[in-house]
Amino acid sequence: MELDQEKPQYSEIDASPVKPFFVSMLTRDIMLEDAILDLLDNCVDGILRSQNNPSQEKPYEGFNVEIEFNKDQFFIKDNCGGIPWSLHEHAFTMGRSADRPPDAAGTVGTYGIGMKRAIFKMGTDCLITTQSGDNCYELHISPNWIVNEKTWMLPVKESTWSEDEDGTTILIGNLHENISDRFSKESELFTKGLTRMISTHYAFIINKGFEIQINKKVVEPKPTQLLFDNRKNVKSPIRPYIYKTKTDSGVEIFLTVGFTSPIPTQDEISSEHTEKKKFSSMNAGWTVLCNDRAVLYCDRSEMTGWGEAGIPKYHTQFIAISGIVEFKSDDPSLLPTTTTKRGIEASSSLYLQVKNQMREGMKIFTSYTNQWKGNEEESKSHMDKMPLLNLEQIKNETENLDFKTLRRTLKGSQYKPHLPKPKALPPKQKKISFTRKNHEIEIIAKHLFDDKDASPAQVGEKCFEIILKEANQ
Repeated sequence: MELDQEKPQYSEIDASPVKPFFVSMLTRDIMLEDAILDLLDNCVDGILRSQNNPSQEKPYEGFNVEIEFNKDQFFIKDNCGGIPWSLHEHAFTMGRSADRPPDAAGTVGTYGIGMKRAIFKMGTDCLITTQSGDNCYELHISPNWIVNEKTWMLPVKESTWSEDEDGTTILIGNLHENISDRFSKESELFTKGLTRMISTHYAFIINKGFEIQINKKVVEPKPTQLLFDNRKNVKSPIRPYIYKTKTDSGVEIFLTVGFTSPIPTQDEISSEHTEKKKFSSMNAGWTVLCNDRAVLYCDRSEMTGWGEAGIPKYHTQFIAISGIVEFKSDDPSLLPTTTTKRGIEASSSLYLQVKNQMREGMKIFTSYTNQWKGNEEESKSHMDKMPLLNLEQIKNETENLDFKTLRRTLKGSQYKPHLPKPKALPPKQKKISFTRKNHEIEIIAKHLFDDKDASPAQVGEKCFEIILKEANQ
């Protein structure tokens, strides 16, 4: 005989997140390097939050960050203003609450997960100490807290800050095994990669005064620079394409694309000898900035217009072409970034409209490269001793350029350079062009000139002269 079961009383179901699952999923789709860059973003946001009248040229001067790591711990320390106690309920929650006060102009934090995600990515034991004005406190995230399902409350207490300037330190221990290995067994390789990311993604901020150290070594910036002929009364100057606008919502956009160097010959690109190889695809493509932070660096995919809408796919012949797109907004939610802040939201209508301008600018320089293919040496004569300008310097030069007003969906102003064109060959002349392996060219160069480093053009021309002489006899 079955016992009667009591009928359930329906009222509500607890849908609270399972903390270990939440922590695990939060870190699944972010690289370790990006997690560290998230912490740097917080430092920069702290600077912007603490300044009343920042310098326009060097707004980050005097601020610095020290990063140190080994097999046992990760440590980051800054003097960037600290976390005000008025923000403590928002800074440490797992996500951005609706009642959080507006951030300072120029920040990039939108989702409220960057610092927590970075911590959980690396380890399960963390001490955060911060001072902002009269407030100095510390809180501890422990392994027990992470697995405890019953509370999301973090213990906090008053702390003694030993530094003269406001700032924050984060010490992460009990590192995950794979993170400990990267900080120790793979330390040299990891440090090199992280340094490169910071030197490129933070190049514009470092150039504006910010100092970042990794294990006691200062990171030097590597900003994108474009050739810019600023001489007046030049018929066809080598200059970048420029587009600028400000949307109705207040997002400022500045876009420029051009040459980072004279276009190289195929031999210069493909040389097997590292001492001769002066060009790298790592420096080509598009860099996208959002409030001074690079969310894409030297991208050469369809994401930035390569290989679509009449633009060829990236090829090493375009190795000298680079572009920069800068988005600025007081409201970071208007910026076309992903949650990691290291990617573009591909479906953003604003970005899709800007990409039209990116492609329009690219066409000018891919066409030039194709037109001058085989005549690279002559092309170089147009770029000889030409200055390289960074983004801010290019902006300063815009006052001397003639811009055309656009009246499309995304209105704005556009400058299109008129680049030089190669001279047409006489009617009775044709150009010969072919490729051979480097070591084969060097064998013939040694045979003809007793110099294996003679240029492929010299080798080809001499071979033709020898055969032509034999054919005429």
